[in-house]
Amino acid sequence: MAYVIGVDVGGTFTDAVLDDDSGNLVAAKAPSTPPDYSQGVMDVLAVLAENLGEPLEQMLAKTHHIAHGTTSSLNALVMGNVPPVGFVTTQGHRDSIFIMNVEGRYLGSSPDQLQNVLGQTKGHTLIPKRHAVEVVERLDRDGTVVVPLDEDSVRAAVGSLLAQGIRSIAVSLLWSFKNPAHEQRIRELVHELDPDVFVALSSEVSPRIREFSRSSTTIMSAQIGPGLRSYLGTLEERLRADGLTGPLLVMQSNGGAIAAGEAPRTAISTVGSVLTGGVVGAVSLGQQLGHRNIISTDVGGTTFLVGLVVDGEPVRTSTTVINHHPINVPTLQVHAIGSGGGAIAWIDAGGNLRVGPRSAQSVPGPACYGAGGTEPTNTDANLVLGILPESGLLGGRKALDVAAAREAIRVKIAEPLKLSIEDAAAAIYAIQNAQTGDLLRKTVVEAGHDPREFVLYAFGGAGPAYCASYAAEVGVHEVVVPLGPVASAFSAYGLASSDIVLAREVSDPGQMPLPAAQVQRHFDELEAALAADLDRQGLRYNRVEYVRSIDLRYTSQLAEVSVTVPEGALDDDAISTVATDFERRYAELFGEGTGFSAAGIQAITFRVRATGILPFNPQLPKLADATGPDPAEAQHTVRKVCLDARHGYVDTPVYDYRALRHGHVITGPAVIEVPTTTVVVPPGRSGTVDHLGNLTITTETRS
Repeated sequence: MAYVIGVDVGGTFTDAVLDDDSGNLVAAKAPSTPPDYSQGVMDVLAVLAENLGEPLEQMLAKTHHIAHGTTSSLNALVMGNVPPVGFVTTQGHRDSIFIMNVEGRYLGSSPDQLQNVLGQTKGHTLIPKRHAVEVVERLDRDGTVVVPLDEDSVRAAVGSLLAQGIRSIAVSLLWSFKNPAHEQRIRELVHELDPDVFVALSSEVSPRIREFSRSSTTIMSAQIGPGLRSYLGTLEERLRADGLTGPLLVMQSNGGAIAAGEAPRTAISTVGSVLTGGVVGAVSLGQQLGHRNIISTDVGGTTFLVGLVVDGEPVRTSTTVINHHPINVPTLQVHAIGSGGGAIAWIDAGGNLRVGPRSAQSVPGPACYGAGGTEPTNTDANLVLGILPESGLLGGRKALDVAAAREAIRVKIAEPLKLSIEDAAAAIYAIQNAQTGDLLRKTVVEAGHDPREFVLYAFGGAGPAYCASYAAEVGVHEVVVPLGPVASAFSAYGLASSDIVLAREVSDPGQMPLPAAQVQRHFDELEAALAADLDRQGLRYNRVEYVRSIDLRYTSQLAEVSVTVPEGALDDDAISTVATDFERRYAELFGEGTGFSAAGIQAITFRVRATGILPFNPQLPKLADATGPDPAEAQHTVRKVCLDARHGYVDTPVYDYRALRHGHVITGPAVIEVPTTTVVVPPGRSGTVDHLGNLTITTETRS
């Protein structure tokens, strides 16, 4: 028997799920431990082993692999907690990273920020100018050498960076995605001067046209690469010392894993790793439940995350934005706001109550944790409202102090707004539901989808307490709360369900219709490189699947639309079909009649995604049947709970999830206590326990 373990490191808690490949799943949760998140990983693995009933060393020895999602890369970039990085580029083009192609003025800005033209700035540059240097070389648009690489200029430029204490260097030369030879030689020269310096090449990290986005992607990868290498190296050493023989895998933004030893080379691919686990888990559970259109929502301790699954496939994108800079990373599209259980409630300058985006995280945590936190959070409000038990979280292992929660709300919210503590807590709860509903509306409705055609999945430690309310905000009729053995560790379940997914791309702009032989050559070369990449992961696959795509645009436009390309040998008819599919997809995205065929169509970037299917497919075990729909045997208490300030505190039945069975129907208002989360069934709605132990809440919609 071999185990697969998924570990999801969040800002507040670290979750783990183990699958034994025989239909058994075991979950665990432990506080995260910033800044050394590896300790939190070891802590949760120890809890997992305890829940499994085995010594840690024995559990790890039987583990086929660990799939790990980490926030460390994303947090480092967002907070600017990165080391100084050097930037090497072609002579005459150093300032491109500071000019930022104008995009730096608006990318990632909110609508109100965009309207404030005078307030826009380019002060958010990635590196100081003294860390950007130029070398003598030049390629033309076809990758032909026009000016050979002057190696003396490289030694001088790199030497100046090393003299400033730079230990990580990003290299991005003009047209290097067409010919990487000069970049590869620069790396060799850097390592001749100092073999320990981290080097990121744009031809490996982002071989895509457009100078600014390619350079910014490479610089950010160089910023997080050394830290990721150190963190994963330390973690892997600790795991090996405790008996792990299988590989440590790291989740990527594209929804698949990669070997830990490979991850730092293209470190930027891991920035969204912890965000995508829940979407991957939703796809897996959706296959078991027969759901193909899913809104995946995850409310953890720090963030509220939303991703979409449409017709059985997660929605993907080829570019994202971090700190006003475009990042060329194929990723599952996940929207996030700082609105988790630890989101801090506060009053703005206008006297308005706000919730988030700042979070109490795990240190010091919400006021009710009794660890020094004094700011009121969503968790504190839920405790005051009776949603959370005063006996504590994690089955009583995490004590909660209701007096501290009340005091934080009184001082920071209630008295300034002249409200009672209870009304202030209810207001915090209402605002959380409203702003999470707003993000759902942006993610689903503004993308052109009808929420009524989707099932909403709600997970994370805090998600089940809010899901019925934020689903009603957008008119979703059915909510599934994945419970059973995974409960709030659903993202970790997604990590355990993940396969190895790698992607390669190359830009080669050309006017459609392109010669079929040229397109075939690009895909053959990309697939051959991916086959070698898959071999380096050190795993055996049941099979390997390749998905081809081309980014196309109407001539003279800037933005592209990705179109899938059929498998097998390509001919002129297949290329013509690709162009037709592009026009159809363009009309779907932007409206009928918005295309302009007369301008012509250009192919820009060729991409292949390879999935190595692993011999594991975690399935939720079946739950025993109830003797009837009445869940009275699972009710263990009644307590006063306030879910709406207009109705105040209401005597509410509280159920022990462990006593629920398949077929039980719970009528709201009700609270269901799970060792790692709490589910709220509001008045007028009901929840039914399905054959896998999940709770399906049917929700009313707002007129």
